[in-house]
Amino acid sequence: MLRYAIRRLLLAIPTLLVISFIIFALLDLAPSDPTAQLPLTIPEEIREKIKLSLGLGEPFHIRYLRWLQQFMINEPLNLMEQAWGIQIGDSENRLRVRSWSTRAPVVDLIAARLPQTLTVVGVSYLVAIMIAVPIGVISAYKQYSAFDQVGTFVSMVGFSVPTFFTGTVFIVIFSVYLGWFPSIYDTTHQVTDFDSFIVQVKQMIMPVMVLALFNAAQLSRFMRSSMLDNLNQEYVRTARAKGLNERIVVLVHVLRNSMIPVITVIALGLPATFAGAIITEQIFRINGVGHLLIGAIEGADIPTVQTVTFIFAILIVMFNLIADLLYGMLDPRIRYD
Repeated sequence: MLRYAIRRLLLAIPTLLVISFIIFALLDLAPSDPTAQLPLTIPEEIREKIKLSLGLGEPFHIRYLRWLQQFMINEPLNLMEQAWGIQIGDSENRLRVRSWSTRAPVVDLIAARLPQTLTVVGVSYLVAIMIAVPIGVISAYKQYSAFDQVGTFVSMVGFSVPTFFTGTVFIVIFSVYLGWFPSIYDTTHQVTDFDSFIVQVKQMIMPVMVLALFNAAQLSRFMRSSMLDNLNQEYVRTARAKGLNERIVVLVHVLRNSMIPVITVIALGLPATFAGAIITEQIFRINGVGHLLIGAIEGADIPTVQTVTFIFAILIVMFNLIADLLYGMLDPRIRYD
């Protein structure tokens, strides 16, 4: 498996290079002007100097290589300097791609907002899995029962209703009428004691549940379908004929084999959840990566949009690899060497 993982990682490098080139080229070709937000009284020669300071006077391939350099060289060196407490090379003159709106390094902007997004998305996906797997297993085992019918109806509704509508309904019910939870997520809140921890949990409940219910609706349907495919297999009848406990048959043999195709949905669904969190962050005013991306799109901040989009592409490639590696752990018949 180690050799397979190394081969996949090596294959991911040219894949990401192609993706990065496409992302950079498409957004670079879009009509945009970093000086468009400036006052009209600023002379044209000053605007040209600003564009040159941002590197827009250089050829396309030079700008692309400079943009790519932050992922390959600059930021890895910055992370090593922070981790080891030593200086590697000339940090002051190290090239860093900067936002057109704030003139700050794009990676620093993302790093400052990434913890909020990771917290909400990570917790919501764990909650979605904890909800979807039991519902899918019980619905398949008790096919066409009242539980299965209700689960199917709730899943269809949950998957059909967009997150912006669910989030708005949650705010109206639980924040405006009941007053249980705050409608705005305070990203400046610090957890210092038990009371502040309770405040943090309260402000996380609504955005987490909005994303969790949407993902759980899809995952539970896949889980149910995979369980139904395996419940009628020969090995299940053989296990029952040997006198194994029904719980062991379902939760050990059937569930383990049923999780193999579901792992793909879970692994590929996590990057999609980051994309879905963009809308949720807007609704609950979470100052995360999604909020940063929306602001960059509205302000035509091309470097920020390019960088955030490429990070989403990296997530998709990496979680694809993780899904393939998990196959071998769940199914001993799968060999990579």
